Amino acid sequence: MKQRWSGWALAAGALTISAAAFAAPPTPEMISFACAGCHGTNGGSAGLTMPSLAAQSKAAIVEAMKKFKSGERPSTVMGRLAKGYSDADFEAMGAFFSRQKIHFTNQTVDKAKAAKGADLQEANCSRCHLDDGKDGKDDTPVMASQWLEYLKMQAELYDSGKRKMPKDMAEKWNRLSKEDREALLHFYAGVSK
Repeated sequence: MKQRWSGWALAAGALTISAAAFAAPPTPEMISFACAGCHGTNGGSAGLTMPSLAAQSKAAIVEAMKKFKSGERPSTVMGRLAKGYSDADFEAMGAFFSRQKIHFTNQTVDKAKAAKGADLQEANCSRCHLDDGKDGKDDTPVMASQWLEYLKMQAELYDSGKRKMPKDMAEKWNRLSKEDREALLHFYAGVSK
């Protein structure tokens, strides 16, 4: 009887080891599940200070994550989280979120500011933030329908110099008045389908 139990134990152990040895690596979707707590299911944020990642370009996500990891981009939480991932993980996350449909929020914006912002976007930002910010050229992030509070936080980081602004963006942004900048943010936040 003792031999039979030891044989079963040996067989069970072998099956456990062989199953683990043949387990598939995590998929991009599995890696991205960790982001859902803050950035929403499939990257559609429900938090006023959390950006939606859905429909962002792969390059924008990879670049942001690398900057969080290195400390180049300021953060409260993301810098610590990014340190737990490899560049290959960033690529997988970027691929997953770039395939998701844009997440349109339902938020209240100042309509007069948003109308003024539409003109400012067309004149200053449309070469990189395409289709009213619903698409981004290369590594340019999607701005359309991001939460207004999040956009204001990022603008404050840029204005204070805590976050480095891309050169092309700085040339346009720095010429805008404070009121124009706010109008532009209201425009982007208010973009819907």
